[in-house]
Amino acid sequence: MVRSLEGKHAKYFEAILQLRDTSDEVKAWVDKTIKEQKIVVPRIEEAKKTKNGWDYYLADNNQGRQLGSQLQKKFGGHYHVTATLHTAIDSKEKYRVTILFREAPFRKNDIVDYQGEEYTVKMMIKDIFLQNNKTGKKIHLKYRVMDQIKKIN
Repeated sequence: MVRSLEGKHAKYFEAILQLRDTSDEVKAWVDKTIKEQKIVVPRIEEAKKTKNGWDYYLADNNQGRQLGSQLQKKFGGHYHVTATLHTAIDSKEKYRVTILFREAPFRKNDIVDYQGEEYTVKMMIKDIFLQNNKTGKKIHLKYRVMDQIKKIN
């Protein structure tokens, strides 16, 4: 159901939540959360340039940021926010926000390979925490390097 903010046109949006390389579970969670939190979403599009991607156009950028943060906390993954100046009326600047969420291909307690060594994923919060299975040494990594971590089946 397409809803709009009072006083705004039906296609008005302030934020785009981009889901990339995410599971069906993540998309279902986003759809459910949008409904539960009554977030105004003028449109949803399947991403054209990538497989397994969705763009949610949100009427409120604060709700978009919160949704992205909740996604990162719940599922772990790369979460990145950018803002671009959209308009400036009467010296009031209006920004549009893009929130990118890319799900990690592994979960807590998975066995992974990182730089040729075997680790166990201990935590996935703002960073990824790994423990070496041979030495017991713990390391933490930023999500921007999660493509270097391979899940071992």
